[in-house]
Amino acid sequence: MKKLVLIALVGLLGFTVNAQAKITFKSDTVDYGKIVKGSDGVRVFEFTNTGDAPLIVSDVKSSCGCTVPKKPKGPVAAGATGTIEVKYDTNRVGPIRKTVTVYSNADEPIKALKIKGEVLKEAGSVLEKTEK
Repeated sequence: MKKLVLIALVGLLGFTVNAQAKITFKSDTVDYGKIVKGSDGVRVFEFTNTGDAPLIVSDVKSSCGCTVPKKPKGPVAAGATGTIEVKYDTNRVGPIRKTVTVYSNADEPIKALKIKGEVLKEAGSVLEKTEK
C-alpha cells in the first residue's frame, strides 16, 4: 500500500513539473527605420505565452541608458498575450543597434530582442533628394 501511494505521489509531481511557460514573440526585432531627431521613440514587442503555466517576466534590461524598456506588470496567463514597451532616446543622431534582454520563468529564461534603425539630424522628409 505504501508503494502504491509513493508511486501515485511521484506521478502527480511529474505532471506538475511538466507545466512550463513559453514566451513566443511576434518579432524579436523592432526596426525604427529612418526617423528624425526628436521623433516618438516608443515601440512595442508583442508576445504570447504559448506554454501551459503562467509566464512571469521578472526583468527587462537594455544594453545602454538610451533605451528604456518596460516589463509587463503581472503574470501572463497561458494562451494570453502581453507587451514589452521600449523607449529609445531619439535625440541621439545616428544608427540604432541595441539589445533588450528579457528575463522570465519561460522554458528559455533569457531572451535577447533587438532594436535597429537610424535617427536623422534633419527634420526634412527622408524621401526628399538632396542636391549637391
